[in-house]
Amino acid sequence: MKRLDEIPQTKLARVSKFMKMGSQVGMNYAKYYGKRLFQDEEEAREQLHEANAKDLYDGLSELKGSALKMLQMMSMDQHMLPEAYVEQFSLAQFSVPPLSAPLVRLTIKKNLGKYPEEIFDHFEAESSFAASIGQVHRAQKGEQTFAVKVQYPGVAASIESDLKLVKPIAMRMFHIKKGDADHIFREVEAKLLEETDYNIEREQGTKAAVDTAVIPNVRFPKYFPEYSCEKVLTMEWMEGQHLSEFYKQNEDKSRAHALSQTLWDFFLYQLFFLKKVHADPHPGNFLVNAQQELVALDFGCMKAIPEDFHRPYIALLTPSSLDNEAYFCSLLQDLGVYLPTDTDKERGFITKLFHELLSVLTLPFQGKNFDFGDNRYFEQLGNIATALTQNKELQQMNGARGSEHFIYINRTLLGLYNLLHNLDGGAIEVLHFQQYLPRAND
Repeated sequence: MKRLDEIPQTKLARVSKFMKMGSQVGMNYAKYYGKRLFQDEEEAREQLHEANAKDLYDGLSELKGSALKMLQMMSMDQHMLPEAYVEQFSLAQFSVPPLSAPLVRLTIKKNLGKYPEEIFDHFEAESSFAASIGQVHRAQKGEQTFAVKVQYPGVAASIESDLKLVKPIAMRMFHIKKGDADHIFREVEAKLLEETDYNIEREQGTKAAVDTAVIPNVRFPKYFPEYSCEKVLTMEWMEGQHLSEFYKQNEDKSRAHALSQTLWDFFLYQLFFLKKVHADPHPGNFLVNAQQELVALDFGCMKAIPEDFHRPYIALLTPSSLDNEAYFCSLLQDLGVYLPTDTDKERGFITKLFHELLSVLTLPFQGKNFDFGDNRYFEQLGNIATALTQNKELQQMNGARGSEHFIYINRTLLGLYNLLHNLDGGAIEVLHFQQYLPRAND
């Protein structure tokens, strides 16, 4: 794999890279229109998707940071994107071109004041994993084995400028007027900036281990603040398979079922009770160890849920809320789905649209058990996502609807759904997590 000796950090260098990617995508479309004249249109479209996905991944993997993080987020929507994009973008989770050994060495020296060989008895120059914001190296000191996460240079400084480059593209894609989505972009920028501060991740990971200790069969790494700072995070090395490898190789349905129930309980306990969730549920952030325990990693992206959003959102997950129109509309009002400028006709249209969407999204909560391995459910999710993106009336309304908190909470829910789908462990007990909630008289 190619090693990177530098990352474009200046605004000019990063803009040039974006422009180069845009030109390459434009060329791919020109080739596509030509191919349609001589070959099957479906085949030509697949080749277009493959070419675009590769060019975007190759370009953004050299930029790192928020640009690459967006690819990682998109790869989680694997039932709503063409397969070529999912295959390429999923590499952004833990397998991107790493920094060269000399650059890693200098980065550690700059941030910890010493070179890695001065801190550890042994430090592996080759990274074990490389993702969107940092890469992980294995190290040894005495009997302790460490995972040392080193942040790519310039990541935090480039977030604001990268989002400004991406924002016009996103607004065109989702038919949003200028200013309508400012609150959403501010939320994304704030969370990305949080992820570049490893002191925050260390504090959140330590607290999450304590707060969710009641959930059985979940392990967490121990952190070492004496070898950590804002840009370098040192933790206990955790052995195990990434979830993506586990569900490719596992043939034991009972093991898959146990892990599925643990994942569900872990996330639902956070969502319903702690009101703060691990908001980055992709396979690269979880391992399965030899004891068949779930190992939770990377707490850089934790989403706190304010009470005024939490109450109506949780209420929407209750089956009866969809059956009571007045109550349902009041919840949408509380969640900022309606705009002050909506006419009665527009309000009725939005109510119907969100009812259809939420009837599918919340289907796992409608019964005692739910099987996420059922492909038919994910076909429903994909169909409704396609219908939304192609709905002309919704496009003409030009409004970014809903609270900014939707983006990370829905991302968490859909990411969890995808993990459980890939595990294919059979039906989980939906309310199983409730046994871990504190009782009123405790």
